[in-house]
Parts: sequence; structure tokens; C-alpha cells
Amino acid sequence: MTGQVAALPPLRDIIAHHDLRATKSLGQNFLLDLNLTRKIVRAAGDLTGRTAIEIGPGPGGLTRALVETDAARIIAVEYDSRAVTALQSLVQASNGRLTVLHADALATNISALGPEPRVVVANLPYNIGTPLLIGWLKQIDAFESLTLMFQKEVAERIVALPGSEAYGRLAVMTGWLTQARLVFDVPREAFTPPPKITSSVVRIVPRQDRLEADFKAMETVVAAAFGQRRKMLRSALKPLQVDTEQLLQNAGIKPTLRAEVVDIEGFVRLSEAFSGLIAASAQSHARPPDEPA
Repeated sequence: MTGQVAALPPLRDIIAHHDLRATKSLGQNFLLDLNLTRKIVRAAGDLTGRTAIEIGPGPGGLTRALVETDAARIIAVEYDSRAVTALQSLVQASNGRLTVLHADALATNISALGPEPRVVVANLPYNIGTPLLIGWLKQIDAFESLTLMFQKEVAERIVALPGSEAYGRLAVMTGWLTQARLVFDVPREAFTPPPKITSSVVRIVPRQDRLEADFKAMETVVAAAFGQRRKMLRSALKPLQVDTEQLLQNAGIKPTLRAEVVDIEGFVRLSEAFSGLIAASAQSHARPPDEPA
């Protein structure tokens, strides 16, 4: 298999032949260094027998490294029709293991692509990396792991700890459901064209010991808390349209705290208290009016 991939034209020739210049509107920055793409794939662990899913393969640098593994199948989701065409020679070299799906990743349920165990290994387009991650967190149990490249600022927000400047919505939602760690940085010079910033690879593995909470309630509370992160929680949580003093009291959190110092356990208690108040309010409104005397 490695020999068949090695016999393919260099990635720069593929780009030139298919006029596959990176498009800024698609957040494209191509990785052409095959030593680096192999390093990213190694960070994903042993892929033997897995369904490996890639988002935005472009000319196929990371895809080639995935095809060189013992993954049972590789599914690449690509929005750019030029790249879909450019990847066909790699499809032929994969002995039927690589499928290129011409689709919008934001509108694709990737948890339904191929059998378990599934892993995602991707150099995510900068402009859709965060919404993709939030969408996958909603169905995190469908994946064995996610090994993803983001711009470094986003990666630092994903792994941030309470009390740090980067700690916010991404850190809480990711840390609640998974264990995430920053694996290594990738310099801007590694890309074609070079972006203005450094990128980072993050490895994300679902937690087996996570605290139970409703995803929608958690997302709503966390978004409100960090929507005005410099305000005390008793003010920041007012958009939730519940009694914020009661909410904070029920969650056992001081109303004078700011969101950036509340740990994940605290946000879980807040989401449970929020769900309780919403349920109580709905029950109150559903109760029939008293019969007249």
C-alpha cells in the first residue's frame, strides 16, 4: 500500500494539474510535508480496523498518511469539487479503502459514516473548526477519538483551565465531555499558503467518568455565563430569564463570582438547577386555574 501511495505524483503537481489553489473563503491552507502529516496521524494512535474520517482533505497530504495506516476504511468529506477530482488517483491507490464524499461537513452527520470504532483525524478549515467541534461533542460517544488541528488560539481555548484568560465556553463544553490535550504546534511555514498564525494539534478522547447533564441546558447556561464574562454571574445569567439568585443558590454558587473561575462541576450544577427551574415553571403554567367558589 505504501508503495502505491509513494508512486503518486507529488502534491504540488496534483495542485498544479487540478488548479487547486487554496481558497480563503473555504479556510483552506494545505499541508504538503508528508513527514508532518504522518506525525499528525501517529498522534491519533493505532488506527488498525478503525473508520478514519477526515474533513477538508484538499490535495490529500493528510489523506495519504491515513491510507498508509491499517485503518479499515478512510472517509474524506470535501466541499471543494476541485479537490474531490484531485483525490481520485489516491482513491484508486487505496484498494477500495478510501471514499471521498463531496459534501458540506457542517451539514453532514459524520457519526453515521462507516461502522465503529470511528476516529476523526483532520486539519480543520479555520472558518468552521469551532462549530464542527461543538456539533461532534453533541454525539461524542460515536467516536473513539478526535485528533484535530486548529489555529493555536482556538486550541488553547479548548484545553484551558478555570481561572485562565483562555477559559470559556469551548473549554467547559469540551472538558465536560472529553479529555483534551494539546499535542504539538505546527508553524505557519508548514502550510501552503502560510496562514498568519501558528496552528496546534489537539487530541480529544471521550470521558468515561463524565458528570451527567442535559447538553442543551449546559450549552445554554455556559453561553450566557461567558456572553458577558466580565460581569458577575448574577448579572451575566439574566438572559436565561429565570430567577438568577434562586438559580445560583440552587447550584451552590456565589452570585458575585465570574464565569471564568467556575469549574466544570460548577457549570454542571448550574445546568441542573436551570433545568429544574424551567421544569417547575412549565409545570406551574400547565396547572389548570382554580375552580371558582
